[in-house]
Parts: sequence; C-alpha cells; structure tokens
Amino acid sequence: MTVPIRTGKVVPLFAVPGADVLVPNEIRWHGGTEPCPAAPLLAGGLRRRGLRVADGVVLAGSGPPPGIPPGGRAALAPDWAGAPAGPPGPALAVGHLNTGNLRQGHGEAVRAELAAAAKAMRPRVVRLAAPRSFCAGVERAIRTVERALAEHGPPVYVRKQIVHNTHVINELAARGAVFVDELDHVPRGQLVIFSAHGVPPSVRTHARERALRVVDATCPLVSKVHAEARRFAGRGDTVVLIGRHDHEEVVGTAGEAKESTVVVETAGDVAGLRVPDPSRVSYLTQTTLAVDETAGVVDALRARFPALRGPRSDDICYAATNRQAAVRAVLDEADLLLVAGSANSANSRHLVELAHRHGTPAHLVDRCEDIRFAWLRTATTVAVTAGASAPPELVDRIVAALGGLGPVTVEERVAAVETVRFGEPAVPS
Repeated sequence: MTVPIRTGKVVPLFAVPGADVLVPNEIRWHGGTEPCPAAPLLAGGLRRRGLRVADGVVLAGSGPPPGIPPGGRAALAPDWAGAPAGPPGPALAVGHLNTGNLRQGHGEAVRAELAAAAKAMRPRVVRLAAPRSFCAGVERAIRTVERALAEHGPPVYVRKQIVHNTHVINELAARGAVFVDELDHVPRGQLVIFSAHGVPPSVRTHARERALRVVDATCPLVSKVHAEARRFAGRGDTVVLIGRHDHEEVVGTAGEAKESTVVVETAGDVAGLRVPDPSRVSYLTQTTLAVDETAGVVDALRARFPALRGPRSDDICYAATNRQAAVRAVLDEADLLLVAGSANSANSRHLVELAHRHGTPAHLVDRCEDIRFAWLRTATTVAVTAGASAPPELVDRIVAALGGLGPVTVEERVAAVETVRFGEPAVPS
C-alpha cells in the first residue's frame, strides 16, 4: 500500500479506512528513501495498546516529513510522532490519521510506545543459533503439498496442519490447500494428505471407507516410532509413551497399540502407573520433546521398572536435538533468546523452556509484531533461532527488525551440520 503524504500534512482517514495511525515501513521523498525495518515492532506495540494500525510506504513529497532527517531517526513533529533523534540509522515514525477524531488516550499511547522504542535503541550483537528452522521431515511434508497442488491443482485436502506453523499454513492455503480437522470434511474419492505428525490406524481405515486417495506425509522418524509401538505391543509389553496427551503425534502413535499404551508427560506421572506385568514394560517418546526433560522421565521409569526396555535408538528427532544443542551453545553469552515459531509448535516451545531453565529470558515469536520493546531495553546480545517448523525467512525478518533499532553485528554459532534428506511420498494420479 502507498499512502501519499504532503510534507507537514495529516493523512485523511479515508486514505486508510479503519485506521487510527500509520506506521510507515518506508518513507520516500525526492532524492531519498528511508527504510523503517523496526516498523513491525512499533505496529505490534500500538495494536496491543488498542490502536488500529495501518502500514505501508509513505510518499513525503519534495522532502521528508518535519523532524525526520535523512539518515536519522524520527523526531517529534506536528503530524508525526517519532522516537527521539539519535545516531544515524533507520527511521521509526507514526503518522496520525484523522487526528481530530483520535479516540481519547491514543496520543498518549503513541507517545508511550515511542518512548519504549527509544529505550530499546542501541547497538547490539545478534547471535544466530545453527542449525535452525526447517528440518528434513518438515521440508518433505511441505514439498508434498506443493507437488500435489502443482500436479492436481486446487483444492488439495490436508488432514490437520501439515506442519505446526501459521505462516506455512497460510501460504499453502492461499495456493489452494484446504486444511480439515477430520476426513468427514473431505469429499469422497478426493486426494487427501496426512500431516507430518502421523495418524492412528483408525484414520487410515476411515480413509479407505471413504475411498480417499491418500498421500502419507508422515515424517519417517515418526513412522519409525509407530513401528516400534507395534513391535513392543506385539511382544506383550505395556508401552509407556512419553509426550503430551493432546499432541497429534502422540495420538497417532498411541493409536498403533491403543489397548497396550499409556501416556505420561512428566517424571511425576510415573509413580501412578499401574501395569499388568512390571517386568514387561517398554517406553517410547514423542520425537519433538526436550532431551533433558525426557531423560528425567526415563530415569523415573527405570527406577520403577528395572526391566524397562526402550527403542534401539533415541526417538528424539535429530533436528530437535540439534536445535536444542545450538541454543545451549549461545545462551551463556545472550541477554535474551528469541525463538521464531508458532504457539502450537512443540519443538519451538521447548527451545523457550530450555532457555528459561538456564535462567535466560526467552520468548516465542510467531511474527516480528510479537517482539516487545521492553524485552530489548537492556539486551545488548540477542540470540535468535527458529523451531524446526518455522520458515528461515522469519529469522531474517527478526534480524532486520533488530537492525531498525540500531547497528547490529550478526554472528552465527554452528552446533551441528545437518545433511539428512528424505524422499517424498508418491502422489497418486
């Protein structure tokens, strides 16, 4: 969106319907352009204060709006509010729209948010934890939906979210993917894709009953856990599945041996377990759990059931393990950790929890607008990572936004190099 503004003039409300203020992501004038990379942070803060915010490019006529010098930060002006002028750097400004009709208190809210922004402005170091972002299973699942759309055209039905990230879901939905909670919402005979988290056998049976053409995008590492559940139950064991009861992956794995499986989340849950034969107990884990927390639950199980048996190899996904190791490698030198990821992403949440156990402030960030200036006020070194289901460009946007608050020095700490790749499932014609 481009909103024309004459120098020193207020933008009329009809130019941006339904908005109280305009936060420019770029200011242009004759002979100059001023980027505003921290605009999403300012917009998010104003929305949390109750303002209706528009964003876009501002055309400022023959010169910059008053108080916004080229190469400098914004200063308070009659029609513009900005962070106090400081060292050369990107602009950060708010244009009042229809100032005569601003609801009472909005002016104070703008000034308060800009004051918070000013306190967050400083040079800082950004340490990127590596590896981060997409893992092989997530890439495989996304490619599967993209290929189905390319070969069959929309709509392509997907049971549940293909991966737990709002950006991925919104992008695929815009291209024609239709996400459904249950197969009853898929027309008979249509193509349907199972998500990376896997499904219980009952869902596969239901798909056959509805004559659906199934594409199974279950992560191969999750499929491995399903096979182990069948093997353990088949030899007569009680299968203790460590994970969250309501997580789709746990629901799918437990469904492989429904009568033989019990789910525990914490070491405290182990004391209450009752099993038919304490000498025949095996355990499995949700693949996205935190390594250190899972170890505590396994220790409690071994203490309770000395004959406990487990999988041939660790069920914790290599990507979850690597991302946790990468975060540990940067925490000692970080004042703050920002984790790009959605709220329903278990592996992303565990990265935040890991930092909290370390004593480092950490926040889950689904988009740049979620970042609060207060978090950054005293943070001179910010560590940034992304969960295995979060697109890498989210990290790029976070780094750019931090750069809008002052010069940043970006460093990367590599804890592991990932070379795992998975082949894609067949898509029926």
